[in-house]
Amino acid sequence: MKESIVPEVIERKIFIIRGHRVMLDRDLAKLYRVTTGNLNKAVRRNLERFPEDFMFQLTKDEENSLRFQFGSLKRGQHTKYLPYAFTEQGVAMLSSVLRSKRAAQVNIAIMRAFVKLRQILSMNKDLAYKLKELERKIEKHDVDIQAIFEAIRRLMAPPPLKPKPQIGFKPGL
Repeated sequence: MKESIVPEVIERKIFIIRGHRVMLDRDLAKLYRVTTGNLNKAVRRNLERFPEDFMFQLTKDEENSLRFQFGSLKRGQHTKYLPYAFTEQGVAMLSSVLRSKRAAQVNIAIMRAFVKLRQILSMNKDLAYKLKELERKIEKHDVDIQAIFEAIRRLMAPPPLKPKPQIGFKPGL
């Protein structure tokens, strides 16, 4: 029986660390149905395929931050080694290191999740730009409306009273 890979599960396992969208070794290992140790062994045997922009090891602070922010590790569940984070390119490279049918299916699903995430971010960027343009237009309209109200107030104000000429005798002339 072929078990499907749920895209939402993958999407929840993509984190932003050091400004990169990444997946952790333990999450990838679960998806590939291998142990984290075996996944990392396969990577270590092929380190030349995984430069810094494909994979990096988390610091203790980053791991703690993930644990507290996302509850990625349950209380009492500790790892002996700091996890590795794989960027989209690193995940793609894993498919050349792990050569099983499951690995190919998982990689396709993960690539689709990364593409979907990029599309969502792109749409949000377009939406943010349109919102900024709308704010700019509204600000201009606010200034124009304020000028109209000011003109109406001036029209409604009674005309200034002209000083009346003095009638009668003017000494000193």
